[in-house]
Amino acid sequence: MEYSINKLAKMSGVSTRTLRYYDEINLLKPSRIASSGYRIYDSGEVDKLQQILFYRELDFPLENIRKILSAPDFDINQAFISHLTALERKRQRLDEVIANVAKSIKAMKGEILMSDKEKFEAFKEKLINENEEKYGDEIRKKYGDKAVSDSNAKLAGLSFECYEAAEQLLLEFENILEAAFKERNPAGELAQKACELHKKWLSIFYHDYNAEYHRNLGEMYVADNRFRANYDKIAPGCSEFLRDAINIYTK
Repeated sequence: MEYSINKLAKMSGVSTRTLRYYDEINLLKPSRIASSGYRIYDSGEVDKLQQILFYRELDFPLENIRKILSAPDFDINQAFISHLTALERKRQRLDEVIANVAKSIKAMKGEILMSDKEKFEAFKEKLINENEEKYGDEIRKKYGDKAVSDSNAKLAGLSFECYEAAEQLLLEFENILEAAFKERNPAGELAQKACELHKKWLSIFYHDYNAEYHRNLGEMYVADNRFRANYDKIAPGCSEFLRDAINIYTK
């Protein structure tokens, strides 16, 4: 069965403007162009749009989705299984967040009491959920489920004192990195000290630190706009500088 762009937009809930944009970036091309100039989509494009919407629900960038769907080994059956697993994980995380928020509201109303330990445990849970929501699928694909689960377990078991120390360490790292960036020498003493502090900070949260993992993170800080923003707020170009300094440090 074939659909005009208007019919596909109405059926899928995706605007015609978005469908045209997907065509422009080679994410979803129409099966043909009618003599009237309208884009026409067949069942294959409908299935592909469904996959795109699943990946968008999981917050995948459009460029990543395009690469996944155009890969020669893309398996739609396996994709549905992966979607189901990811969505179930997302639902579990959302249920946990809802429970924590509901408990916090009751505590603020004076209906229940929450100890500082309970508040901290809720905060850690929220942090784990946010990290999973933003980066979980990408990092699991890169490092595997076990590595991410081990890191989450390490964060879940973190004491308040250890977390406070980590926050202080992060602040010191950012201050040293800012000073090092002004020198513009990734091999310099300040830049390498920043990398050492970064390693110590990573070791608090990540189960098994190694040089390759550190280097991969440096590349991710440059390639992923979400990470880039964290360091470029210190100074434009700081993410590239940190990446270069890490590459030198891990040698």
